Amino acid sequence: MGVVISGMTADARFLCKFMRNACLNYEYVYGSKHPCERLITMIGKKSQIKTSHPSKRPFGVGLLVGSIDQAGTHLFETCPSGNFFEYVSFAIGDKCQSAKTYLERNFETFGPLSADQLISHGLKALRASAQETDLTENNVSVGVLGRDEDFHLLTKEELRAVLASSAGEEQMIVS
Repeated sequence: MGVVISGMTADARFLCKFMRNACLNYEYVYGSKHPCERLITMIGKKSQIKTSHPSKRPFGVGLLVGSIDQAGTHLFETCPSGNFFEYVSFAIGDKCQSAKTYLERNFETFGPLSADQLISHGLKALRASAQETDLTENNVSVGVLGRDEDFHLLTKEELRAVLASSAGEEQMIVS
């Protein structure tokens, strides 16, 4: 499972710690991995309860959670209001509208693609939203999750190579 945050880091840490503990407890009791949709439902309920009490402030963070479980591959977005949605591809954060537009135009082609091609699409979506900033290994992180591999971040060297090849593809398209 991989988590991307947008908002208050302290609230994200609290929710991630809650999710880790829930997963550990589930694995201890049932001997298997926690189903992602059930975990996201718990986060949604926890977030919604915070909106109901006048003495508590709502969580100020949105999460984008990618995971693989027995039911398949999932990408969930959670909101501070307690709502959550499942997507094929999605972007959150400041200036994410251009990335969402790119992903909405291309998500139907993502099914048969390899991991490298999907990473390339993700970087193109990032470039669409970060038009005034060049993407480098210092301001981009890429996480990979697969059915046969655990979640991991690409190393700086791998990321540098992927960024260079993605930039080369962009140059060929523009020319």
